[in-house]
Amino acid sequence: MKLEKGTRSYRDACGTAHALDLIGERWALLVMRELMLGPKRFSDLKADLPGISANVLTQRLDGLEATGLVRRRKLPPPGAVQVYELTDWGYEAEPIVQALGRWATRSPGHDPSLPLSATSLMLSFRTMQDPERVRGLESRIGFQIGAETFVAAIAGGRVRTERGDPTGADTIFTGAPEAIAAAVYGGVPFETLAAQGALMVEGDHALARRFATLFPLPDKAGT
Repeated sequence: MKLEKGTRSYRDACGTAHALDLIGERWALLVMRELMLGPKRFSDLKADLPGISANVLTQRLDGLEATGLVRRRKLPPPGAVQVYELTDWGYEAEPIVQALGRWATRSPGHDPSLPLSATSLMLSFRTMQDPERVRGLESRIGFQIGAETFVAAIAGGRVRTERGDPTGADTIFTGAPEAIAAAVYGGVPFETLAAQGALMVEGDHALARRFATLFPLPDKAGT
């Protein structure tokens, strides 16, 4: 394992300290988050992390590749483009990302109305689902977010989101991640978002409304 050039090690045997050696650099964990639902091109990563420069993104990808968390490969024709993807070990970080995200939403300073990527939104559904509210529900929810499509399969008391074709889903949300998050986490009525042209819901509207209740945010710390 080789740490990113310029990274200063904590030189501490604690696993937490070494974890920060691996993914403690600014943007590193967010780069991994964006790869949790599958490989992406450099340009896609750059678009989904608008605050990162191309130079820093290159550095983080190189560093994560050097530590064995990310690898690059070339897609077969007709794609024939280079993509970055997590290794098996890299994918093992998802529970860490989920636990960290859920913990941080208890911060009084957390603002769910800020911009977020489509991948971040889909991972939030995996993270924030309430098993009691999900129990007994079986359905397939589709999402059209720009050029990206996703499916949330709900079965066995669990919500599992993946990239996929939403055709035939029981209900389909079409809109920006922020609009869908406003409905799910902000409690903004679908009708309000539809009137603004921000969100369209097709199919079973009652199911869509129930879906929006499955992901309650935890109480803020100190309350």
